[in-house]
Amino acid sequence: MQLRHIAIAFFAIALISCQKEKENTPSQSIESKAELILINPVEPLNERDPLSRSELYQEFNGHFERFGVVSWSTYDDYTIWSTTLASDSVISVGYQPDGYGNLDQNIHQIDVESGEWKNAKSSLINYVVSETKRKYPELSIEAEDLLVFGDKPLPYFNIRIWDYEILANLRNFSIVRYAEPMGFKFENQGPLRSDSGCGNNSGIANPSPSDFFTAAQGPRVSWNFIDMKIHKAWKAGSRGNGITMGIIDTGISSDQAKLNNEFSGGLSGSRTVESYGFHDPCFLFIFCENDGVDDLCGHGTSMCGTAAGPASADGSFAGVAFRSNLIGIRAAEDVIHDSSAEQDGVSDAFTFLGNRADVDIISMSMGNLFSSSQITDAINFAYNQGKMIFTAAGTSLEFTTFVGVIFPATLSNTIAVTGTKTGFPLEKCSTCHSGSQVDFVVTMEDRYDSDRTPLTLSDSGNDPNYTGGSSVATATAAGIAALVWSNDLSQSREEVLEALKNASNFYPSRSGEFGWGKINAQAAVLY
Repeated sequence: MQLRHIAIAFFAIALISCQKEKENTPSQSIESKAELILINPVEPLNERDPLSRSELYQEFNGHFERFGVVSWSTYDDYTIWSTTLASDSVISVGYQPDGYGNLDQNIHQIDVESGEWKNAKSSLINYVVSETKRKYPELSIEAEDLLVFGDKPLPYFNIRIWDYEILANLRNFSIVRYAEPMGFKFENQGPLRSDSGCGNNSGIANPSPSDFFTAAQGPRVSWNFIDMKIHKAWKAGSRGNGITMGIIDTGISSDQAKLNNEFSGGLSGSRTVESYGFHDPCFLFIFCENDGVDDLCGHGTSMCGTAAGPASADGSFAGVAFRSNLIGIRAAEDVIHDSSAEQDGVSDAFTFLGNRADVDIISMSMGNLFSSSQITDAINFAYNQGKMIFTAAGTSLEFTTFVGVIFPATLSNTIAVTGTKTGFPLEKCSTCHSGSQVDFVVTMEDRYDSDRTPLTLSDSGNDPNYTGGSSVATATAAGIAALVWSNDLSQSREEVLEALKNASNFYPSRSGEFGWGKINAQAAVLY
């Protein structure tokens, strides 16, 4: 098993080369306090080599075509182990005390530092560390060498495992809810990469006059806002006052004044904007360090501009809810959260926003074709705290849109949004995903010109840039929800959702591809 020995050797070199992670990882007690009971027999490895990358690609491509998003729970220990070795060997482990039930509904109420929860966690860490030390004594392993991303307020932790037996046993302990790989990537498997992610977000000096109109007070408005009746919602008095939106994405450009020091004032009045970063990329498989709050991609700036960009008299492009407060979060490098650091960044972002009492709406225009139970935990936490969560149904090359809705828009407590072309009958945009899990759609592409997509803020200055896909549809829908909620701040999330449904073209019926249909923003705020 040559590959196994190579992986172990590389890991040992990384441990020797860089020890700074030890300074940043909280020390863990490794005293075993909870009994570890196997609930399923573990199949022996029997000297099998791990599946190759090409074999894994073939397996997962087949899964996408038949079932859509990959759920790690459907795969056996051998496939999970193979996938782990094909990535960075970081495993996400969810735990709970024996006999605990209904965690999805109660995750916001538990204290992971209390006795039985703490005991379950320490027992599992103790198992992994002690078994790794026993089987690989030459590496001089300690807990801080294996643990990644620090302590979490929710019942999961992240740890490096490369040994089949250790991983297989862990997956079958009664107190383990899941143990799944975090950093498996399809790398450059072209058709599965989004075409609406990072790229040139420089301003366009002379956008087509047909792609926007200029309001009497000076701000410019993207053409699709007219199609969605957003301008009439503004005229009815709804601009997002008193609502705070959290945008989980690639951050906010430090060079875009409209999302920094010029966020307030003018037609947008007094409001606040904040930036946070939860993306901690790792180097040499060991050293992990936060890479700040700035958008190095352009996507997050575009989405923040669409949802809440200010309405200014200087001709910059206004966002939907131009009087809402904004929290922009850098959680990933691009629109596919498929590295361990990105998975952890997204889950940390949802947990952070879930804990913020002032946050009403969370929007994330990113996703993955692989599910993450850790992110699901964080979304459940935020949802249980009353947050309204919008997620993108997916954007990719036209011949792969058969994949359907991507994760986490597949979750029932998120509101999945996709983009459609102008006119009726509804037709998804050239690169948009659709399916039964879609809840709403937003017009964002001309039926006769696929290059005609919405305009929004660029990385700097007042000149706009074009953006598209289910990403901009999601940010737009979140902004419309902010308009509705600002009408009456005492409304519940469910009441706002009911207004959006009633203002959509299929309601009270539901389409198998487009959910409740296209939202009429004016009708929603007047509902």
